[in-house]
Amino acid sequence: MAKESENKNYKVIAENRRARFDYFIESDLEVGIMLTGSEVKSLRTGQSNIAESYASIENGELWLINGHIASLSNAGVFGHEERRRRKLLVNKRELARLWQAVGRQGMTLVPLVMYFNHRGLVKLKIGIAKGKKVADKRETSAKRDWNRQKQRLLKQNG
Repeated sequence: MAKESENKNYKVIAENRRARFDYFIESDLEVGIMLTGSEVKSLRTGQSNIAESYASIENGELWLINGHIASLSNAGVFGHEERRRRKLLVNKRELARLWQAVGRQGMTLVPLVMYFNHRGLVKLKIGIAKGKKVADKRETSAKRDWNRQKQRLLKQNG
């Protein structure tokens, strides 16, 4: 009961479920995101998608590219572009670590989950990932299917 009252504002807005299928996630990092007022209101209604987006380091700053946040019809003149580039907030040490992972090790920065944290702030969890090859994806799919089948058998026999 204590956990529920503690995290009453926590709410997942968008999740990139495909990322764990397409990439090996080495580590993840929670970052802030700069948004306008109409974007936050749109996120409160749950109208966003990060499945086709990615993060990129450009000119010493971290950016979310191709993230979709639907525009509100009642925002009027103060609306926003749905797929604009959004700046991600991260400290310099973490940015240097991300830059090193992307530049030297050939990793990719993939958004995993966008959510409201327990204080009601929008956060984005990005993963430092390495792409899977087709054989790796087949192996992941086979493991998932076997685990499902195993659970079914245990449920029937138990």
